[in-house]
Amino acid sequence: MSVTEEELHYVPQNHQDLHYLSSDDNSQRGSIPPQKSSQEQYCTLESSLAPPVCTKQNSPPSSVSFSSSSGSPHSQQDSQSDNTYGSPISVSCITEDPHDLKNKLREIETAMLGPDSDNIVNSFETSFASHLSLEPEKWKQVLEIPKGDLKQVLIACARAMAEEDFFVVEWLMSELRPMVSVSGEPIQRLGAYLLEGLVARRASSGSSIYKALKCKEPTSSDLLSYMHILYEACPYFKFAYMSANGAIAEALKGENMVHIIDFQLAQGTQWVSLIQALAARPGGPPRVKITGIDDSVSAYARGGGLNLVGHRLSRLAESCNVPFEFNAAAMSGCEVEREHLAVRPGEALAVNFPFMLHHMPDESVSTANHRDRLLRLVKSLNPKVVTLVEQESNTNTAPFFPRFLETLDYYTAIFESIDVTLPREHKDRISVEQHCLARDIVNIIACEGPERVERHELYGKWRARFMMAGFKPYPLSSLVNATIKTLLQSYCTSYSLEERDGVLYLGWLDRPLAVSCAWR
Repeated sequence: MSVTEEELHYVPQNHQDLHYLSSDDNSQRGSIPPQKSSQEQYCTLESSLAPPVCTKQNSPPSSVSFSSSSGSPHSQQDSQSDNTYGSPISVSCITEDPHDLKNKLREIETAMLGPDSDNIVNSFETSFASHLSLEPEKWKQVLEIPKGDLKQVLIACARAMAEEDFFVVEWLMSELRPMVSVSGEPIQRLGAYLLEGLVARRASSGSSIYKALKCKEPTSSDLLSYMHILYEACPYFKFAYMSANGAIAEALKGENMVHIIDFQLAQGTQWVSLIQALAARPGGPPRVKITGIDDSVSAYARGGGLNLVGHRLSRLAESCNVPFEFNAAAMSGCEVEREHLAVRPGEALAVNFPFMLHHMPDESVSTANHRDRLLRLVKSLNPKVVTLVEQESNTNTAPFFPRFLETLDYYTAIFESIDVTLPREHKDRISVEQHCLARDIVNIIACEGPERVERHELYGKWRARFMMAGFKPYPLSSLVNATIKTLLQSYCTSYSLEERDGVLYLGWLDRPLAVSCAWR
């Protein structure tokens, strides 16, 4: 399917936290070890779409249900007569003959891990034996989860993962599989991707984790279409564009030579309305130069290089009688140096960071600390204004379990907001969530170190970084606030807008989701 010019006009920026884009960094090109064959798979992402293509793992043999009254487990043997592994193990198995139990354990290992499992069977037996004498209070905590409470089962599974209680992890994963669905309630759909992240974390390590989610990558035109659907369904992108453009237009008022450096150019859609506004300036438009920075990941979604965006913006500027120049910097933000930015004396400079700085590794990942390095570089250019829009979430340096809780809370709000606008029967909704959100979720849950590229910070931390680099706050004007309020009137009333000291927060109910601010 081809992309029309009109589609390109309205498609949002290649915002990498709200759409699925895999990293092109060489450090993330790990391969998945070959898996043993099985009759059951962990993959949830395409279970309703196409033949499975995700990493497969065998199901744990035990499947214990939760009782809504006493919390005691009962076997699902009656309801799962087609269990390919024979009779499931129930809690009562602890009273069986130890030799018989050992044989059963070896049968289970062979079923789960294949005939070459001897090298790990001893560790499994040790783990199992330790859980036979598990503290009563710990079993009580797990078993008292109310029947059908998906959120609490997800939390219990993540807690067990954090504590390396892999026996409990496998057991709870078997409980989660029938509870999640890519076509169900918001928590069920989110649960499917969170479970995928937990499975990837359990199964792999290092650079191979991020590749454990092996779902079919859409064509560039399809991905562009999914991004456009999300752009129209939710106000997140428009909030980013309008608030940043408002601050830039105000800071560059009266300037004759304008240079905008966009660190995430993507489709260049953000600058269409700004060029049109500058064309209508009393006394004539200024000379406009845009430096667009983007890597090959965004080029895939565009279906070509930065020159496509440059040509389109040049044609628009020409039609508006705006003198225009385009400078392409096809590279990752980690690679950007001063010479790539083509800044000339006399230019009034504006720098835009739209949902991208959180992808830059900071001091907790690398001594290069590109997150703070870029801020210092930009400060040395003496810009009139720097705009930042980011997710209001705390996943950068948080340990795994708090990070899981934060991701669960944040994306619950995102999925609920999508549910209001995109009906569940919408033919593309599953694809939108899968390709625009799922990869980010799996990366946050499954990966560590350099492989974890989704590293969000709260505004307070961004403020500290900007201040440390020598910037001062540039409060967003009341006009920008009023413009965003008008935008939200066309969306659900559950969206909220709050202004605190010149900083705008877009939220869903009482949960802030995105923050927009400006600096100088």
